[in-house]
Amino acid sequence: MAHPEADLIRALREVARPLTGASRDYDALLERISTARFVLIGEASHGTHEFYRERARLTRRLIEEKGFTAVAVEADWPDAYRVNRYVRGGSGDNNAQEALGDFQRFPKWMWRNEDVQDFVEWLRVHNERHPERAVGFYGLDLYSLHRSMRAVIEYLEDVDPAAAQRARQRYACFEQFGENPQAYGYATEYGQREPCEDAAVQQLLELQRREAELSQGPLAEDEHFFAEQNARLALNAENYYRAMFRGRDESWNIRDTHMVETLEALVQHGEARGRPQRVVVWAHNSHLGDARASEMSWRQGELNLGQLTRERWPEETFLLGQSTDHGTVTAADNWDEPARTKRVRPGLPGSVEDLLHRVGGNFWLDLREQNAATDGLRDERLQRFIGVIYRPDTERWSHYVHTRLSDMYDALLYFDETSALVALDATPGDEEEEVPDTYPAGL
Repeated sequence: MAHPEADLIRALREVARPLTGASRDYDALLERISTARFVLIGEASHGTHEFYRERARLTRRLIEEKGFTAVAVEADWPDAYRVNRYVRGGSGDNNAQEALGDFQRFPKWMWRNEDVQDFVEWLRVHNERHPERAVGFYGLDLYSLHRSMRAVIEYLEDVDPAAAQRARQRYACFEQFGENPQAYGYATEYGQREPCEDAAVQQLLELQRREAELSQGPLAEDEHFFAEQNARLALNAENYYRAMFRGRDESWNIRDTHMVETLEALVQHGEARGRPQRVVVWAHNSHLGDARASEMSWRQGELNLGQLTRERWPEETFLLGQSTDHGTVTAADNWDEPARTKRVRPGLPGSVEDLLHRVGGNFWLDLREQNAATDGLRDERLQRFIGVIYRPDTERWSHYVHTRLSDMYDALLYFDETSALVALDATPGDEEEEVPDTYPAGL
């Protein structure tokens, strides 16, 4: 009698669709996701060339062939908005490398790499050729507390200096803690100082109340939206840094809830201007693979962007994960240390990665289909998640989580052997300003 594992591998080989590098590789996948308004494309690590390359390749086709209107990424709002200005022809940057210049905190290489640079240049050209179908580039994350407060003040200085002074007075509450938001979170959570939440709320409400007054014309509307999102980020970041000292699950949930709120705000902003919105999201698998199908939820009570997007737009969301078995990756040994090219060990026996390696080759799987393969992938297995830190010596405990693959994603891209992405900076470990709580895994 055949072993169940052997039966599953045979079933997977029957449904696996090869990825050969040909232009038609993703034709069937694009047909599967053609009706979705939100396509979330993941990565099993923040430092793998193939994940970034194929995600960009798919995104280009979604923009050109399916009319997608925005790319939203796991990055800070002000950093990504500089790229947005560049791709829409509204900045003084001369090229994509300059436009990516605000990505200065650890890990720089996550966005300052050759694959992202190539995509940003492509997007700039696309927008120049098709201004009526221009596509934006936005950040969903919330680590930029101080930079976002400064951006609010700078915006108001141009449109209403008196309002800028009010913003300075409100945000002055944060100054006593310096530029380290973790110090703020510690002091306020343990009762050493009153939190600055009320000041952040007041600033956001004022910007919302005065939106019609301050935003006259399309460019002014965009800049007001940029400022309002920075004010919302400051409020959510304030809550996030206090929650860090109450536990990872609470801070994680605040962060991913902020991501989906930002995604919703992007859609509302675009549709208010008369253009239906379709958004591609780039984030780590841990953020966009439905948390309800992993022990992130079962044991830690964590939710994530993928779950929340499915819940808000259940018929319009498509979750696409990416995976690999072995190769190399750009990652650091510890937080705030320079990136290195590190060898990725083959998947642990019985893991998702090990199973797919035994199928053989590069391929993608449609996990929405009902067949023996997708049924078998609904069983609980270990799945590997590498962030910006990779610790192969403690890999089982540092990087593996139990999941149910068929429930976590709608489809999966698998590349058997992968390579490290190429950073734009010789020393990408430099750190500046905000200190996120993704330590030690960097997800």
